[in-house]
Amino acid sequence: MSTLQVIRAAGGLITRRNDQHELEVLLVHREHHEDWAFPKGKLEPGESAEDCALREVEEETGLRCRLVRELPRTSHIDHKGRLKVVRYWTMLRVSGTARAQNEIDAVRWVSLADAGDLLTYERDRALLTSLDLRSLAHP
Repeated sequence: MSTLQVIRAAGGLITRRNDQHELEVLLVHREHHEDWAFPKGKLEPGESAEDCALREVEEETGLRCRLVRELPRTSHIDHKGRLKVVRYWTMLRVSGTARAQNEIDAVRWVSLADAGDLLTYERDRALLTSLDLRSLAHP
């Protein structure tokens, strides 16, 4: 009897206010998966989930961020049959300009309403609805 291999990952929902003071979230597109999602990636050996989330966001989007609040975890079976458990945080940009990097071929700031339509996976849409908008009321 085999045991299911667990892959641990972390990422972020980066938010900002646009010129009209509407809340937007940053989505990334991965060409090789043909999907729109939130930036995330696998933990490196000895790395905390918090450090991984910040590292992956910077590697994929060019943004240095700070963690605001942890969101519910998501999980799914990946294309190799492994259980992937992802921890997410809401994040605010500290520095940098959003740009596609590494395996990401596009980034897009979108309204919360439009994000739900653009996201590829139901688990990401569910994560989007878990946002506590009061904690995101930054200028």
